[in-house]
Amino acid sequence: MQSEKFAEFLGVFVDVARESSFSGAGRRRGRTPSSIGRQIDALEAYLDTPLFLRSTRHLTLTDAGEILLIRARQILDSLVDTQQELASMKGEVTGVLRVACYPTFGKRYVLPVMAKLSRQYPDLSLDLDLTERLADPVAERLDVVIRIGDMADSTLIASKIATQIRVLCASPAYLENAGIPTSLDDIASHRLIDKLHGADLLCWSSVIGHPARENTSQPMFGCDDFEAMRQAAVEGLGIAFLPDWVAGDDINSGALVQLFPEIISQLHVSTGIYALRTLRNPPARVTVFLDALREFIGHPAKWSTLR
Repeated sequence: MQSEKFAEFLGVFVDVARESSFSGAGRRRGRTPSSIGRQIDALEAYLDTPLFLRSTRHLTLTDAGEILLIRARQILDSLVDTQQELASMKGEVTGVLRVACYPTFGKRYVLPVMAKLSRQYPDLSLDLDLTERLADPVAERLDVVIRIGDMADSTLIASKIATQIRVLCASPAYLENAGIPTSLDDIASHRLIDKLHGADLLCWSSVIGHPARENTSQPMFGCDDFEAMRQAAVEGLGIAFLPDWVAGDDINSGALVQLFPEIISQLHVSTGIYALRTLRNPPARVTVFLDALREFIGHPAKWSTLR
């Protein structure tokens, strides 16, 4: 086998393993199943070992095939990375930009930036992983992971893109019906909107002295989505303690009323919003994305209630 064809044959092998059939791999590559089969035969002959157990209906990887699949993916990923790094040296915005972040933040701030970049750079592909989990840029081959909060010691490179401030807020209708609290102590007697899953994720303890769910007799509205929690506050379901990037626009429009802003600002409930990456000298696609994201968010941030 000619060495320059080895990478191509590895790519075919990975596609066959993914599809578990020659015909599936052929559809992905625009080739006939017999052509795909000949390439697998040639790869097996070159390596002098069978890679698939063949039956009339299924292809199953052998032990050697399982080992090669792991290595082949690493080799092909390295080739893609090398091509993209060389392209970035010329300032070309190409390849696949892979970003992971909170669902609400991604929909509100990352997606519009990606849409703008797709119009500017037609050769750029885009992947957006909307997730609450702490995505791993290294293990998951992500270009950028957006995290909020204190950064643990890490080999990752963190760039601060904005500041998050918690805001205490409720709808005018809720306050008219339930009464306006006159102090933070009064908050504990109101219906509260809390984040499901996780220990005091919204830092209610800094306001009422304990996590909101610790008092089981207190009326609650629980939800696991920031956007839905914001909507719940607008609909008058209770008092919310939300990030300003979630509730800031509603406060500025009057749909929500901010409570005790001066007192809350003294509770140290602000933190950074960071973009994490693995490479000190990232590809051009990462640089243009971070620049565009900062521009879109603005300074002060477009959601800021401190105007």
